[in-house]
Amino acid sequence: MSDDDDTMNNSMDLRRESIQKTIKPITPAELQEIGEKQFPVVTDPWCGRYFDFLAKHSADHFYQATSSEGARIIYSRDARQGIWLLPGSGMGILQPKGLQALKEIVDTL
Repeated sequence: MSDDDDTMNNSMDLRRESIQKTIKPITPAELQEIGEKQFPVVTDPWCGRYFDFLAKHSADHFYQATSSEGARIIYSRDARQGIWLLPGSGMGILQPKGLQALKEIVDTL
């Protein structure tokens, strides 16, 4: 195993530990508030993506957590989809490895 592999595994372990410590259910009202704070300019393309994601999954049960890097994680257990938000930076779609970790964490709640 290379040093890069060790570093990546350590990063994933730190993320998982941080998420396990901070994950909790979140209400639609709280999700709305997060979006309004994160994207104060409604013409911001990330704003549209965030609220579109919530609209597509409006009946889902959501969870939020914070990664070791300070990213806010929003996860829909029902849709098995999620996004990350980095204050002042933007957002992105959670990838399969992260989604699997979140599923496993939420299943233990």
